Amino acid sequence: MSKKNKKENVNIAIAFVVLLAIVLIITLIGVFSMKSGEEIIQGEVEYTELRISGKLPARIDKFLVKEGAYVKEGDSLVILDSPEIEAKMKQARAAEKAASALNQKANKGASEEQIKAAYEMWQKAQAGLEVAQKTYERVQSLYEKEVVPAQKRDEAEANYKAMQATEQAAKSQYEMAVKGASEEEKDAALAQLNRAKGAVAEVRSYMSETILTSPISGKIAEIFPQRGELVGSGAPIMNIIDTADVWVTFNIREADYSRFMEGTTFNAIIPALENKEVVLTVSSVKDLGSFAAWKATKVTGEFDSKTFEIKAVPNDRIEGLIGGMSVIIKK
Repeated sequence: MSKKNKKENVNIAIAFVVLLAIVLIITLIGVFSMKSGEEIIQGEVEYTELRISGKLPARIDKFLVKEGAYVKEGDSLVILDSPEIEAKMKQARAAEKAASALNQKANKGASEEQIKAAYEMWQKAQAGLEVAQKTYERVQSLYEKEVVPAQKRDEAEANYKAMQATEQAAKSQYEMAVKGASEEEKDAALAQLNRAKGAVAEVRSYMSETILTSPISGKIAEIFPQRGELVGSGAPIMNIIDTADVWVTFNIREADYSRFMEGTTFNAIIPALENKEVVLTVSSVKDLGSFAAWKATKVTGEFDSKTFEIKAVPNDRIEGLIGGMSVIIKK
């Protein structure tokens, strides 16, 4: 064998040994890393999130807050512009004013001028009745003496009866003017007024919806429309995070259930907050169902392991904690 071939064989052997050594070192590092690594359970921070929306279609007039801002309960968030509601309010107030006038008229009765005019008409009818009565009596006397024909007597009698009816009608008009409207008319006028007031109250309640306020204290998570855009009834305008209602959700295997029963307290760390250690208490446990169960191989003698979702709340307020952060439990 030539020296050249011997040298090539030596180089191949050295390369093989080096490669074998590298593989062996990587394998040993992997084995030791697997042995030394800790088993963990990872969860996620969640918050209650509320949607802010209006009852009526309107245009965004002005935002009073920005995304990321903290607000208190009752703070104004956005002003909406709805010309249709303003027009309806004018109509409702006009109807209320008209109904109020009718109600006052029904309760107050006729004016002094109307009562006086009705009295004068009654007096005029009485005077006409007296004349008609005297005329009828004279004609009747002459008819009995056969001075005038029966037709004249009938005409005088008809005129007398007509004046009696006229006098009674004038009297009734005068009495109605003095007494005012009937109880039924008063009730009807009052009902109409109450209906008009109800319409005003209804429109006013809608007008209050043009300024939306925060139902809770929290943080503005997201604002959806832009200023000047038209939003429909019930359309989401912004979301608010309830920073006072925070919890962490974990998924655990059935074997770990005894460690995380309801009311159990445990320690965890938050990597995003420089591995800050926090204390959590389990508030609820829920079975995730068969779809989340781990199926065991029957030949091994093991059993299926279900997965449970646990919710745990921090025992103390955690500064800087936001939704979506990971929370780690070391086994």
